[in-house]
Amino acid sequence: MAKTTTAAREDYLKSIYHLSTEQDGERVSTSALAERLRVRDPSVSAMLKRLSQSDLVDYEPRQGAKLTEKGLLLTMRVVRRHRLLEAFLVEMLNLDWSEVHAEAEVLEHHLSDRIVDAIDYALGHPNEDPHGHPIPDAEGRLRERDLQSLTALPVGDSATVREVHTDDSARLNRWKELGLVPGARCEMLEHREIEDVMRLRVSGREILTGSAGIFGVRIEKD
Repeated sequence: MAKTTTAAREDYLKSIYHLSTEQDGERVSTSALAERLRVRDPSVSAMLKRLSQSDLVDYEPRQGAKLTEKGLLLTMRVVRRHRLLEAFLVEMLNLDWSEVHAEAEVLEHHLSDRIVDAIDYALGHPNEDPHGHPIPDAEGRLRERDLQSLTALPVGDSATVREVHTDDSARLNRWKELGLVPGARCEMLEHREIEDVMRLRVSGREILTGSAGIFGVRIEKD
């Protein structure tokens, strides 16, 4: 089923936000958006022009796009719906955390603010979704955290896993098996950089992995 204009617009805004965040606030290129959304470059350019006309993005051809203040506020509302839905699907419907992202992607475009607020209330106003991502409040404010990649943890140091970044259900399941979930304690026991091998203690259990195996796991150091 084809997406509505509103759903497509929200998907673009959310993708710009996530890509910009991953690139430390840089403008997002047309090609990067096309790859993430799996559409053609001309379609991206056309949508960015429409979003620019609505003052939701600042877009310059060949320079990329970034969210305006108005666009960021709308995006935070979408992010809030998505993350509350993930929490609801796990806590209230007992779905596995590997399943809820895709379900929330569909449902997030169809909830009123009243329903979103009711979900928030029923869950006890959670601060984070099941993957550890902070949930924006009703005014679109997002709690800032100083996190880093688990791959950057120095040998001998300990940290707490705070969030995991991936849409890959198989990867999420693997992290769950290893105990790499939000709240888990981990320590870097050994890091052989040339071989790209890391030995970690995760919640009392030792694991061996390469950087690709834990890319996307973000931590807060002690």
